[in-house]
Amino acid sequence: MAKRKTQIVVVGGGAAGLGLVRKLGKRYGREKHDIILIDRNRTHVWKPLLHEVAAGSLDPNLDEVGYGGHAARWGYRFFNAGLESIDRDGQTVTTAPLLDEEGKVIVDRHEIRYDYLVLAMGGVSNDFGIEGVREHAMFLEDRGQADRFRQTLLNACLRVNQARQRGENATLPICIVGGGATGVELSAELVNSAKALQSYGLEVFDDSAIQLTLLEAGPRLLPALDEKISDSVKDQLTSLGVDVRTGAMVSRMEPGRVHIKDSGALDATMILWAAGVRGDDAVRGMGDLELNKLDQIVVKPTLQSTVDDRIFAIGDCASCTLPGADRPIPPRAQSAQQMADCVFENLARAQRGEKLKQFVYNDRGSLVSLSRFATIGSLMGNLVGGKMAIEGRIARAAYMSLYRMHILNVHGWFRGAAQIVVSKINNVVRPALKLH
Repeated sequence: MAKRKTQIVVVGGGAAGLGLVRKLGKRYGREKHDIILIDRNRTHVWKPLLHEVAAGSLDPNLDEVGYGGHAARWGYRFFNAGLESIDRDGQTVTTAPLLDEEGKVIVDRHEIRYDYLVLAMGGVSNDFGIEGVREHAMFLEDRGQADRFRQTLLNACLRVNQARQRGENATLPICIVGGGATGVELSAELVNSAKALQSYGLEVFDDSAIQLTLLEAGPRLLPALDEKISDSVKDQLTSLGVDVRTGAMVSRMEPGRVHIKDSGALDATMILWAAGVRGDDAVRGMGDLELNKLDQIVVKPTLQSTVDDRIFAIGDCASCTLPGADRPIPPRAQSAQQMADCVFENLARAQRGEKLKQFVYNDRGSLVSLSRFATIGSLMGNLVGGKMAIEGRIARAAYMSLYRMHILNVHGWFRGAAQIVVSKINNVVRPALKLH
């Protein structure tokens, strides 16, 4: 009787999970291993680009990765479903039924065994339990939400344009809550889109038609960056016409209105919530893994769960506090990718019966793109204390290199290089805005 294949199941096809299954498929192939990726979506879009998708400045159809074709190319299997539960005793996961838009079952509940399980489901926005946020705000957690934001934005802009054609002094007030990278980058990207809409048939629409307000509960924007850089970003946004308010804590929301503690209410046609990251609430009902108060899976320095050495967790769904540290690894794209690389090596060590290595986080700094207006940030964070501030063309080149590194990680060096060339060509020939 043939020996049973070692089955490695990865849940979540974000940057970390997708890069991991590619490397696993390339290393082990299909002869003695069965590598399976589970994701409720059928395509992947790099999450740091979702603000560009939302603003219409990036066509995701040209940059997305289809899991099915990627799996066939790299020697793993793709199963289109969401995770429902984990049975640690039986070493199986059960996927939730996959439904169509009418609620009809496409693929029924399914049980998949594993020898090793890697959870890379990512995180969701933290609403901090504030009344009305889930009901009345929009989010940018996946491509579907980014597409809905873009469509809502375009429809609202068309209404304003038509009202202005009738002689009305119409505006589109947009409120973005959260002064982290997503909120800051989306604010700048929306200003850029507003400036371009006049060339796309909205004859009386200009950047003054959009009234952007960015709310941050803390004392400054981008707390991960040096204070001088944070102040510079605030100045840049203010010069673009964005009303930046720090120390503005949201107390509750209702349709078209954001209530700010000690500051009254703010009316907004569109509200985008981009404050904080936490684990998905559904994780608590999936099994008996140890979770922190944010529903993130607590892992050891080896990135194994604290209750089961055959289960790993990486990225925003994981909480990893390294020895000597006073807080967990921050939820960033770079930390998720580094975790994936560590788990890739540890899976090989585990199968050989060797001691697993502990994760080492290398802070490579942070960069923020203010659309075509500016790029600013710091490089080599833990090497020079996070003080190497850069901006201008150097910062823009460094920012673009992050996406190119992601492409190489997902596609490999040869195909990745070809993808980068195609992307540069697309930047020349495709429209500046996606309006459909």
